[in-house]
Amino acid sequence: MIFALGGNQNSGKTTLFNQLTGSNQHVGNFPGVTVEGKKGTIRNHPDAALVDLPGIYSLSPYTNEEIVTRDFLVEQHPDGIINIVDATNIERNLYLTLQLIELNLPMVIALNMMDEIRNNGSSIDVQKLSEEIGVPVVPISASKNEGVDELIRVMLETAEKKQRPKRMDFCSGAVHRAIHALSHMVEDHAERLGVPPRFAATKLVEGDGPMMEKLKLSENEIDMVGHIVKEMEQELGTDREAALADMRYQFIDKLCSGTVVKNGESREHRRSVQIDKLLTHKIFAIPIFLAIMLLIFWLTFGLVGAWLSDLLSLGIDSLTQAVDGGLTAYGINPVVHSLIIDGVFAGVGSVLSFLPIIVVLFFFLSILEDSGYMARVAFVMDKALRKIGLSGRSFVPMLIGFGCTVPAIMSARTLSSERDRKMTVLLTPFMSCSAKLPIYAVFTVTFFEQYQALVMICLYVFGIIMGIVSGLVLKKTAFKGKPVPFVMELPNYRLPSAKSVGLLLWDKAKDFLERAFTVIFVATIVIWFLQTFDTRINVVADSADSMLAQIGRFISPVFAPLGFGDWRASTALITGFTAKEAVVSTLAVLTGTNMAGLPAALGGIFSPLAACSFLAFTVLYTPCVAAVNTVRKELGGAKYSLWVVLFQTGVAWIMGTLIYQAGSLILG
Repeated sequence: MIFALGGNQNSGKTTLFNQLTGSNQHVGNFPGVTVEGKKGTIRNHPDAALVDLPGIYSLSPYTNEEIVTRDFLVEQHPDGIINIVDATNIERNLYLTLQLIELNLPMVIALNMMDEIRNNGSSIDVQKLSEEIGVPVVPISASKNEGVDELIRVMLETAEKKQRPKRMDFCSGAVHRAIHALSHMVEDHAERLGVPPRFAATKLVEGDGPMMEKLKLSENEIDMVGHIVKEMEQELGTDREAALADMRYQFIDKLCSGTVVKNGESREHRRSVQIDKLLTHKIFAIPIFLAIMLLIFWLTFGLVGAWLSDLLSLGIDSLTQAVDGGLTAYGINPVVHSLIIDGVFAGVGSVLSFLPIIVVLFFFLSILEDSGYMARVAFVMDKALRKIGLSGRSFVPMLIGFGCTVPAIMSARTLSSERDRKMTVLLTPFMSCSAKLPIYAVFTVTFFEQYQALVMICLYVFGIIMGIVSGLVLKKTAFKGKPVPFVMELPNYRLPSAKSVGLLLWDKAKDFLERAFTVIFVATIVIWFLQTFDTRINVVADSADSMLAQIGRFISPVFAPLGFGDWRASTALITGFTAKEAVVSTLAVLTGTNMAGLPAALGGIFSPLAACSFLAFTVLYTPCVAAVNTVRKELGGAKYSLWVVLFQTGVAWIMGTLIYQAGSLILG
């Protein structure tokens, strides 16, 4: 059996998905985390699958999330629907519930956040609510795993019995007459399409173009739809969409007045309003956000993360020395010895030492995200983003881009405007992904040790500024027009769950380790091979005579104006196209040193000014091959991925050259 999990954004949907399936899916407290259906097996029930659909407010096909959700429900015909409803905001959540009921599929309402209702002294008559609305209602608290086992039992029982909603009709008056007249008229069309006649009729009253196309109505039937709707609008004195909304909310108001007792404003909401007076203040909001990020960077790169990274680096160096000594004592072939020590340990080991920094950074970011603060940042950034032709909703993919560009580009699917989506996809790679952290860390500790956290922030801000400049250029040229209006619900502030934070950290650590032992491992072996042998496959005494040196020398003149014409620097940048962490591992292999000795080796390749130019280039140049391929898939053509590679690399080369040449003039 297949169940669909649907509900409003910020209703706890993905938290419930994790509880039901034990999935390692990350829980986000802002729209845009769930960009497509995700599937998991319900725990202890291997024959039951659950699909987590995007969070939506309506089944009207206005946004990509609504289209994804509606298409799945209408075309896949799941065995049942779990509709999660936020009990603290039940009136608005039930608006989607009434539309889901019209699909006439077995359905259960998971009434979430009941712990907050109880704590506030409020109450909901769950049994009466179930009777009035016609579907089973199970009170739960997804974050505390309360009522989840009962939900599974009721859900499976409802699906096995094929128990459909007992009530389908929530309307009266002119809307009632219009829906019922159209239900009879389109009955045969709806049956052919596999949707309930009432659902099809409601969509026609609403003016749903895609539904009308799928029903394949005749000209006379289309005229009849127009006539019936016009009569309804004239009688009510309002338009078709407002008439349906009024009908649904009238029923919801009547339903809640008889089942819900609220003890005033909830404590969580009161607390959130008070906090928002400061955190969303029109003057202080952005400075506070920057101060918070400064603190996070200082803790990550200047205190906690750096200490843990140094500790791990010592462990890796000790292991390397032990293996080196063991291989020497064994008398293993010198080439194999070089492969293991100078290739694998130098390359992969140099990257692994940055794992603590990435974990610590995402620990702090996940706390901001799960607490509800990042939703506020998106709201605050809306005005600023509109100046470059985007809305605050584009902030979500860009924020995800600081983790990894691939899911960031994919999350842009949630943008309802094609123009906004394309612009966001093309600008997101300017945000420094976590894969660049090893590059930033090793260069800042080598050349700017006293100002490491400050330089880190400058690098991130530099990427953001270049994204803004590029956005202004795109707004005036290829993407003229205005962004769509931005509507976002600000969730109440909540304490992040340890499980949610733990899942995110495990995801990031696992992804990093997988890349270290796959892409970076292979890149390290290739670099070692090219550095160890010449074109006749003879072992070279000096790496300057190797195949890699010849390739590097061929392309190094391109980077000479940027101050790093050394073939090792240009070679590292090329391997960075496979994965950005490979830049550090390549430099470690090419300099024949470990993590502890890499800073000294880099001092022989770069001057401090050249290091600034190199860092600026790595901030801006082409994203990794996986991100470029994602751009191609999401925007439907190789021209966009080629544009990203050429444009960003071109901008990186120009900025790196300007920094080095201007610095040379100033410093004499």
